[in-house]
Amino acid sequence: MNREKMLYAGTFDPITKGHLDVITRAARLTGTLIVGVLENSEKKPMYSTEQRIEMIRLATKDIDNVEIIAYDGLLADYINANGIAAVVRGLRASMDFEYEINIAQLNARLFNEGVETIFLMTNPSHSFISSSIVKEVFCLGGETKGLVPDEVLEYMNKIRDGETSA
Repeated sequence: MNREKMLYAGTFDPITKGHLDVITRAARLTGTLIVGVLENSEKKPMYSTEQRIEMIRLATKDIDNVEIIAYDGLLADYINANGIAAVVRGLRASMDFEYEINIAQLNARLFNEGVETIFLMTNPSHSFISSSIVKEVFCLGGETKGLVPDEVLEYMNKIRDGETSA
């Protein structure tokens, strides 16, 4: 197993400042941080997979060891097939931990031996930010500056204004 690869997976609809905080810190812990964008037919994201990947690319352009991929299906299948050493999960508050610990314990049964789950607390200044809140405020015309990276907000505005589709 390649101990140099970790994965941070999520829907990232859209990527927030809290996500970017976790990505930045996790990237310092590994040779390659793979940011996995979940393509889940059960969820109805506001942004297409391609748009979410572009937002992450814009937000992480200055982090050299980040790779962005899209995946569907079980996280464990991707982890096991690609020699990932650890999965990074971001936590905002104690309620996130209660949810995430159950998933981590299930994944421990599904992951290859030696794969770890690492929990990183987001910076407290980002602890109230969620993609759902960002989308609601954005769609209702509220101020989202500071909730998402500036490049992402610019891209979101371009999509809303019909200036880009991909």
